[in-house]
Amino acid sequence: MNKVLVTPKSYHHYKDKAYELLRTKGYEPIENKTGRTLTEEELIGLAKEGVVGVIVGVDPMPAAVIEQLKDVRAISKYGMGVDNIDTVRASELGIQVRAAQGTNNVSVAELAIGLILAASRHIPAMTSKVKQGSWDRVLGREITGKRLGIVGGGQIGLEVAKRAQGLQMGVTVYDPFLKDEAFAGKPGIALERNLDTLFAESDYITLHVPAVPDTRGLINERTLALMKPSAVLINTSRGELVDEEALYDALIQGRLSAAATDVFSVEPPQPGNKLAQLEQFILTPHTGAFTYEAIERMVLRSTANLLEMLEQDNKPV
Repeated sequence: MNKVLVTPKSYHHYKDKAYELLRTKGYEPIENKTGRTLTEEELIGLAKEGVVGVIVGVDPMPAAVIEQLKDVRAISKYGMGVDNIDTVRASELGIQVRAAQGTNNVSVAELAIGLILAASRHIPAMTSKVKQGSWDRVLGREITGKRLGIVGGGQIGLEVAKRAQGLQMGVTVYDPFLKDEAFAGKPGIALERNLDTLFAESDYITLHVPAVPDTRGLINERTLALMKPSAVLINTSRGELVDEEALYDALIQGRLSAAATDVFSVEPPQPGNKLAQLEQFILTPHTGAFTYEAIERMVLRSTANLLEMLEQDNKPV
C-alpha cells in the first residue's frame, strides 16, 4: 500500500474521517508523532522512499528536501500559504502542489480583529495585573471611526475588512495584484496603490501577505517611521515580514503605540526575548487557524486535494 505523510500537529482532531478517505483509496497514513513541526532531516527520513504524497503544515520543504523525496507525486498544504514549499522546484520535478483555499480565512480574520481589540484596550496587560491583585486601569482607545490599513487583499484580508466595517472602522486595502473591479459590491473599502501612504494614514496596520522575497522585512525602520506614534501593528501572517529589532526600538521609543502578533521569526521565541517582555507587545502562539471549524475544513480539504492530485496523476494520458 502506498504511504502518505501527514505532518500537521492539529490534524489528529479529525483524522478518523480523513484516514478513512485515504485508506479507502489505498493509501496508508504516516503520522508526525513528535508533537511539533518537523525539521528538514525528519521530513526526509520519513518520506524519502515509499511515500507518494505529503499533507504538510508549516514544516520546511525547500528544494533540498523535495529533491530527496523519491516517490512523492503530490504535496497538499494544510492551510492557505505555501511559502514553506519550494513550489518552483516541485513543479520542475513533476510534483503537484495545492493549498487548502478557503479553509482558515475566517478563523485568522477573527483573530486579527481580536488582537486589534486586545491591543486597543490593553486587555492582556490589565488581566495580568488584576490577577496579581492590582485594580489599576490603563487608558485605552476606541476603534470606531479609526482607519484600518490592510496589507494584502486575499481571502483573509477581505474577511478582516468585512468585520472591521461591522465595527465602524474605515478600511483601506493595499494589494498590487488587485484590480479595482475586485471591490465591486464592497462599499466603504478603499483601494490604496501606494504602500507608504497606507502606512502613514492608518491607525491600525494588519498584515495578510505570504513571506516571499518582496515581503520579508516589510516592516522595518523606514516603514515604521512612516506610521503614526498612536498606530498599532497586527501580524497574523508570517514572522519574517517584520524586522523585530526595529519593532522593539519603535515600541520602547514611543514611535509606535502597540503591536500584536500571532507569528514570530523563531517559534517559539527564545526564553527572555526582549520584544516578548514588552507590555505593549501581544504575542499568541501561531493560533490563527486553531479553531475547531478551521481544523475540520483544513483536514478534509487538504486530504481531498491530495487524493485528487494523486488520482489525476494516475490517469492514463
